[in-house]
Amino acid sequence: MDAKPVSQSVVTMTELVHPSHTNALNSAFGGVIVSWIDICAAICAMRHSRKHVVTASIDALNFVNPVYAGWIVNLHASVNYVARTSMEVGVRADAENPIMGETFHVASAYLTFVALSDQKKPIVIPQVIPETDIEKHRYAAAEKRRAVRLAMREKN
Repeated sequence: MDAKPVSQSVVTMTELVHPSHTNALNSAFGGVIVSWIDICAAICAMRHSRKHVVTASIDALNFVNPVYAGWIVNLHASVNYVARTSMEVGVRADAENPIMGETFHVASAYLTFVALSDQKKPIVIPQVIPETDIEKHRYAAAEKRRAVRLAMREKN
């Protein structure tokens, strides 16, 4: 199974915040943003593995700035690290006020996905090749996060 560069599965997704996506303060529900993050990451994981995937976990997700109706949310996802049957995908969400032309960081998250066989069992997937300095940094950081996740799982 050939390893794949990060660039082969990068996803950029754009969403418009509709009034139905907002709360009483006219800002987007956090759950809507989480849903978009999960979808963007899942597409990235499927592109990398060429398999169906399921979300295994979402690490700490912090909302940095609100997003209002009529604004645009741009999501960027890439595979940071691959173990055997699972992979970490990093997603960054930025909001764009199209009238003012300003952009704001909204949230970042690390999601772990497991690739599944046709029998819906975990299946081995290709390793990822970090090529740029940023990708190499993300790979190393993801490897450390995985070790922490595994240690936490052992405790429970």
